[in-house]
Amino acid sequence: RAHQPLASPSVVGAGSAAGSPTRPRPHAAAAAMAALLGPAGRFRWRVRAVPGGARGAAGRQCYDLLVIGGGSGGLACAKEAAQLGKKVAVVDYVEPSPRGTRWGLGGTCVNVGCIPKKLMHQAALLGGMIHDASHYGWKVAQPLHDWGKMAEAVQNHVKSLNWGHRVQLQDRKVKYFNFKASFVNPHMVCGVSKGGEETLLSADHIVIATGGRPRYPTHIEGALEYGITNVALECAGFLTGLGLDTTVMIRSVPLRAFDQQMASLVTEHMAVHGTRILRGCTPLRVERLSDGRLQVTWVDLASDKKDTGTFDTVLWAVALLVLEMKTKEELWMVGRRQLARGSLRAEPRHSFPVWAWALSPCGRQTCPAPQHSASVPSPQRACPPAFVHPGFPGPHVPGGRVPETRGLNLEKAGVRTNPNTQKILVDAQEATSVPHIYAIGDVAEGRPELTPTAIMAGRLLAQRLCSRSSDLMDYDNVPTTVFTPLEYGCVGLSEEEAVARHGEERVEVYHAYYKPLEFVVPERDASQCYIKMVCLREPPQLVLGLHFLGPNAGEVTQGFALGIKCGASYQHVMRTVGIHPTCAEEVAKLRISKRSGLDPTVTGC
Repeated sequence: RAHQPLASPSVVGAGSAAGSPTRPRPHAAAAAMAALLGPAGRFRWRVRAVPGGARGAAGRQCYDLLVIGGGSGGLACAKEAAQLGKKVAVVDYVEPSPRGTRWGLGGTCVNVGCIPKKLMHQAALLGGMIHDASHYGWKVAQPLHDWGKMAEAVQNHVKSLNWGHRVQLQDRKVKYFNFKASFVNPHMVCGVSKGGEETLLSADHIVIATGGRPRYPTHIEGALEYGITNVALECAGFLTGLGLDTTVMIRSVPLRAFDQQMASLVTEHMAVHGTRILRGCTPLRVERLSDGRLQVTWVDLASDKKDTGTFDTVLWAVALLVLEMKTKEELWMVGRRQLARGSLRAEPRHSFPVWAWALSPCGRQTCPAPQHSASVPSPQRACPPAFVHPGFPGPHVPGGRVPETRGLNLEKAGVRTNPNTQKILVDAQEATSVPHIYAIGDVAEGRPELTPTAIMAGRLLAQRLCSRSSDLMDYDNVPTTVFTPLEYGCVGLSEEEAVARHGEERVEVYHAYYKPLEFVVPERDASQCYIKMVCLREPPQLVLGLHFLGPNAGEVTQGFALGIKCGASYQHVMRTVGIHPTCAEEVAKLRISKRSGLDPTVTGC
């Protein structure tokens, strides 16, 4: 008997672009997809005996819930279901890169995404704080950055998280299989171990949470991988902060999925503080020179003029941590600016868990892959800058990331995918076209590629399957932050989205340029520190979106996200007493609207 979802399906349409965490958008129901999904019903836990299966298998094991994928969403779902008393198994397998690289349990975020990225972002911020210290009376010597020490610290933390996930699964009696999984039929999965041994796993309910992997473009000679602009800007930001001469190439619109005024301020701040940004350009080829350096040829799309530059490292930014430095030669990750000012400590070898690509001496691409420990020899000479290309934000370019559905044999289970994105079609209950099979996280169509949304979606799904809750995941008004040197946090609609949805005359935007107190003594430039609150114009002026550019933007945005989620109005925010002196209190002091034409610069404390 078929197992049905809790309620009538509401299929989510096409969603966020592939890449690093992008700002989520609400998605309308797609009538065409609704036909793929079954009628309403109730969940029932029952293990079915299904005929057929892989030959030579070690036997069949039966579970209440089988989760395919050991990333943030899959682990959250598995742990929650096990804690609620269900028999749960997790199957996780990291497809080795062309260089044979693997990583531990925890998925993209833990191993090659959010965690290492934020730690390197923090390393860059600390460099700025050390520079500011002298203005506060501290006698500080010229800072030296030890790349190897930072790399080791980050790697150790990542490994501790890998181990922690294994321990938590064991504590909750979740069976963990390091298998490569593929469907045999709608209720059975065949897992293949490293040694080639096959095990059949059957379950009443199956959750697919395999995430995504980089897509390798072939239309750029010598290129390996690239993605969307927020990842590139984040990486370029902390590389600049660590002292590298960094160049970012942007084909069209940076941070396309975000508020465009805020995006302009982000790139403006980066350009003012040392990151070279090439706008309206696209790369044509990358070649390795005889001395081991990389020559990038690009074209200006406006003038059709070609130009070249020589770099020691070229990063094609994807939604993973992009930083891998080499094949076997001397591609090392240090800018000439660091060497010139003596801010680099030469070590025998440096290593770091990074993504990258490299060229062979003949200029052809070789061994592209994520490297968990890429070794980099010590510098012998001053080197050219690093080059970061964020990819092409548009549907006409096959770049960025693709869902990890290859090899799952979804057709044998009857699971439908979007033929354009290859993502799995899901309804409001995360159910696929097969009612007892679900998909969460980056692999699901129309879902924001954000770790917290995958985690919450996984937990709520487990609670519904265990009849502990009927709550559905709400993908509207999800906060997020771009961790550029000057952080950009946002929640809700951009100004452009609000105007498109409600009309310009019905939208009121309150804004302010402010100077963080921390910037005053060291005389830091604060011309891009900006806050914008997008509201409906008619009373009570419901807050549609909040955009904050400044220090600790993620921490600031998180609190206000709760208010917006609860339906806060402009008056609610204005009646909130601020904490003084903080940057966050400036949100509660937004008195000037764009419509007024008055200067929004904050002049008092």
